[in-house]
Amino acid sequence: MLPNHSSFLLFVSAALVLLAIPGPAVFYIVGRSIGQGRSAGLVSALGIGVGTLVHVAAAAVGLSALLMSSALAFSFVKYLGAAYLIYLGIQKLRNQDSFHPTEDAARSSLSRVFGQGIIVNVLNPKTALFFFAFLPQFVDPARGTVALQILFLGTLFAVMGVASDSLWALFAGTVAQRLKSNARAMRVQRYLSGGMLISLGVATALAGNGTKK
Repeated sequence: MLPNHSSFLLFVSAALVLLAIPGPAVFYIVGRSIGQGRSAGLVSALGIGVGTLVHVAAAAVGLSALLMSSALAFSFVKYLGAAYLIYLGIQKLRNQDSFHPTEDAARSSLSRVFGQGIIVNVLNPKTALFFFAFLPQFVDPARGTVALQILFLGTLFAVMGVASDSLWALFAGTVAQRLKSNARAMRVQRYLSGGMLISLGVATALAGNGTKK
């Protein structure tokens, strides 16, 4: 099931290079960390990771091919995801997040953040296209079931992605911690994180058919 040694090292190297380049998922996570702290950023990273696994499973059974062959399907998912990001941004601008929520409120908030992270990534057709184009390059049919190889490589990429995204969340959250005592700065970070989400939604809607995560 595993790729040969050279192919595996090449895959890991390529994955590290790709993950080092900030994409929409990174900007989403940074926006969450700035707006709600490191915990929200880390939970968002986990949600994005789970959403990635959905795309990996889809790639393994050939669903990504549908998005590549159908302009209508691609456009539908792209604009649905863009609209959702814009909605999250508007909600962020309208609501004043508290940095000292009750235990129940914090738990509920993090649950919603986790679910939103999953939805944001699942509704990103570029992620599906990325896996459809990237993973098969490291699959060798002679070494076992292709679907299992794709699942293995895709899951590894998702785990590496969560680790990389978590570093971004910690960095952005650390900066946000220093702003808590400044009421004006708290308003600025709310507008910044909401603006980032809205901008990301608009950029997603206007973007071409790239394959970057």
